[in-house]
Amino acid sequence: MDFSLSEEQQATRELAKQILGDLMTPERHRELELAGEWTDTKVWSALADAGLLGIAVPEAHGGAGLGFLEVALVLEEIGRTTAKVPYLATVVLGGLPLAEFGTAEQQAQWLPKVASGEAVVTAALVEPQRDPSAPATLATRSGDSWTISGQKDFVPAGLDAALILVPARTDDGVTVFLVDPSAEGVHLDRIDSTTGIPEARVVLDGAPAVGVLGAVGEGAVIVDWIVLRATAGLAATAVGVCDAALRITADYTKTREQFGRPIATFQAVSQRAGDAYIDTEAVRLTALQAAWRISSGLPADTEVAIAKFWAADGGQRVVHAAQHLHGGMGVDRDYPVHRYFLWAKSIELTLGGATAQLLKIGKELADRQV
Repeated sequence: MDFSLSEEQQATRELAKQILGDLMTPERHRELELAGEWTDTKVWSALADAGLLGIAVPEAHGGAGLGFLEVALVLEEIGRTTAKVPYLATVVLGGLPLAEFGTAEQQAQWLPKVASGEAVVTAALVEPQRDPSAPATLATRSGDSWTISGQKDFVPAGLDAALILVPARTDDGVTVFLVDPSAEGVHLDRIDSTTGIPEARVVLDGAPAVGVLGAVGEGAVIVDWIVLRATAGLAATAVGVCDAALRITADYTKTREQFGRPIATFQAVSQRAGDAYIDTEAVRLTALQAAWRISSGLPADTEVAIAKFWAADGGQRVVHAAQHLHGGMGVDRDYPVHRYFLWAKSIELTLGGATAQLLKIGKELADRQV
């Protein structure tokens, strides 16, 4: 059996690598940070022009019609450069659900804008102490209209979004609504994140819904569908984060000298780097397996939990090793390795850390014994 990527998939990865590697440099990062900007519009436009924003959008709506594995390959390169673009939010949290569950009118309205980079679309999944598929946010019906009240935290790209997918409770069960963040009754608060890319707290006070995604009362299934892909997308991003942190560390330890020789020749250093390499490969293999199963339409809940566990647990070991092997350089904010540490921490905690994933895996194993 051939486990290698297809020519089309390899081309997708190389195209993303070229664009992001050329444009999202450490110098560009520093420039954006000094300017207080959290989105690189130049990179976003380049990804759109290359067809990478619409890679999983159906061809009828201006996309390439490819699968989740191709999306994961782009996310890997975004992690490798810690690129300041709302790709996970727009493509995975917004574009994929609209393509899968949206009406013909919703798809015609939003998917071309996703593919062209014209609109940022995201989903508001997080509420304190609540499972995403069991929200406290409440939707009330009046005739053919819906109004929504509640609060969603840590909404990625929420400050820039033109449309937000909002799960809420109704008398018929959980439903996913489409909300215009500029509408009356919607208030956005900035939440500064670990990565330096702010998220949003979305407060809804009788906010009008501009549409319903899927059927009323069937939103829990849609939310689980989104969370599965978002979690797999985080694991794919972690692949690039870990790989880049490891490579930067390898280059540094080969040139940094103590006692007249490179520190890479010290046994303790080489062992620590070797362990980080093994962790990075585990993150890579589990993330690819999860993305492939999703892309192939196979059950992937356990595989995604395994991938997220390695991204959270192994990913932390990798970036801690990178920091430690750099010594004082590792905490210099003008040096790029600190960004990978922050991104790895954000990935670890988003949508459940290592313990939460182990609980999912354990439940799956226990259910098999029943």
